[in-house]
Amino acid sequence: MNKQEPIVNDRGVELLGRAEAGYRNLKKEIGRVIIGQDEVVRQLLAAVFCEGHVLIVGVPGLAKTLLVKTLGKALGWTFKRIQFTPDMMPADVIGMELLQEDRLTGLREWRFKHGPVFANIILADEINRTPPKTQSALLEAMQEYHITSMGNTYELERPFIVVATQNPIEQEGTYPLPEAQLDRFMFSLWIDYPSVEEEERIVLEVKVGRETTVNQVFTRDDMLAFQDLVVQLPVSRHIATYAVAIARSSRPDNPTACDFIRRYVEWGAGPRASQYMVLAAKAMAVLDGQATVSAAHVRQAAPLVLRHRVLPNYNATGDGITAQQIVDRILSETHEPDYA
Repeated sequence: MNKQEPIVNDRGVELLGRAEAGYRNLKKEIGRVIIGQDEVVRQLLAAVFCEGHVLIVGVPGLAKTLLVKTLGKALGWTFKRIQFTPDMMPADVIGMELLQEDRLTGLREWRFKHGPVFANIILADEINRTPPKTQSALLEAMQEYHITSMGNTYELERPFIVVATQNPIEQEGTYPLPEAQLDRFMFSLWIDYPSVEEEERIVLEVKVGRETTVNQVFTRDDMLAFQDLVVQLPVSRHIATYAVAIARSSRPDNPTACDFIRRYVEWGAGPRASQYMVLAAKAMAVLDGQATVSAAHVRQAAPLVLRHRVLPNYNATGDGITAQQIVDRILSETHEPDYA
């Protein structure tokens, strides 16, 4: 899609219809394996349409790994799972240079052996179990879409998305992700326990050890076109002003911050949060088949973008105030700007 082409033309309208239909088909295919978690599936697919990285937080046994694996199959993308452990080294993630001898000439040369990061969708399972040195091996890949080994640069095939998981209840032997690493993730998604009805369906319908066939929904070129569609979707100044106001209200030293934020927040969200809120709101609109981004789309995106970017202080810890409660307060206190 030509980047100078306005979204209102026939090509943009046709892409928007295909994107909405593709989203419905993706949900259907994923629903053949994953029972329930409809909202999490929608949020994850919104990140995919933005080519944004995702951090998923949830207790064991909630099908986080299965969800990402099924998504990769439905998209027809190459998928790699990296199980992070305390003894893991950066080379175990990105690959390494090996000295190899040519059998014909007898000459030795360095050759690069690709690591598991070379895939379209990476599941970084229990990322907080590995030390910061290994966690940072993903930073360059997530931000620059290439990796560097012994001075040589190797490009990653696009699209490229990292989905990392964390276990919130088992803290022994873990290394919390630093703020710089957390900021690379577009969304922080929380997976909760299923409802009673959903859990009964899981028990009755899911066959442990049996894989369900998942059909590919659309081609890689289709997804690249949809991702470009999301970027090119126009937004009004009203939407941009609203997203910026939400991000600025999270900063305790900002005049617009309420007393609750000043009391309980150490650091608020930076400008990247404003950008991600607008981009995610565009993706939500595309999933709904709408060419217009609304304030409601911004409100849907805001908690996903802000949860891991708002840092509670010691007062919050002492009073039992969570990041989610802080985000809820930010959204309730920040109103849409006037049209005047």
